[in-house]
Amino acid sequence: MNKKTVKYSFLASLPVMAGYIVLGIGFGILLYDKGYSFWWAILMSVTIYAGSMQYVGVGLLAGGASLISAAIMTLMVNARHLFYGISMVEKYRDTGASKPYLIYALTDETYSLVCDPELPEGVDRKKYYLLVSLMDQSYWVFGSFLGGFLGSALKFNSQGIDFAMTALFVVIFVEQWEKTKQHIPALLGLTLSLICLLIFGPDEFLIPTMLCIPVGLFLLKGRIAKEEEKND
Repeated sequence: MNKKTVKYSFLASLPVMAGYIVLGIGFGILLYDKGYSFWWAILMSVTIYAGSMQYVGVGLLAGGASLISAAIMTLMVNARHLFYGISMVEKYRDTGASKPYLIYALTDETYSLVCDPELPEGVDRKKYYLLVSLMDQSYWVFGSFLGGFLGSALKFNSQGIDFAMTALFVVIFVEQWEKTKQHIPALLGLTLSLICLLIFGPDEFLIPTMLCIPVGLFLLKGRIAKEEEKND
């Protein structure tokens, strides 16, 4: 593994490091606040590694949710990864023994780094995928550990900490908006989310929104393709 690949992967992952450590700290604090030691935070971040779902999981654990409820909630919250995975089938096809881990570690932020990277000459593409995935998870695990440890050592008012995940998604949305001239999918997602929020309310709008967005993208795929051709 050449030094250029390692250096480029690390530099590319720095924005994720800044977000993941802070978000991991928030998760660790919330989990400890519900009565779980920081070892649970580490274990969840190593074996589950699903940032938004781990935040949701804190409430599920604290509320004593059933396995069926947890499974349905997990499917709904992480359904977007189905589309991430489909778009990465060809890119990950020749990654060999690292493929299972690459699939497992494909979070929102990692996806943004590997979906369409413009790699400089001398950077190994397959090693870049693996290094970015490993680095991103290590940031999350470290942040979770640190949050759980701080929660056990210091007194925290955890109210509002769970908003950190929402803030990260907003940042990702803005970055993706600035990187592309094709804004139809983003505008569609915002519009359908607002409509579902008004119709179903803040507690019930998530699932209808997730169902409506793929349908909307399918109906507008022709127009999206034309816009992409114009931008190219």
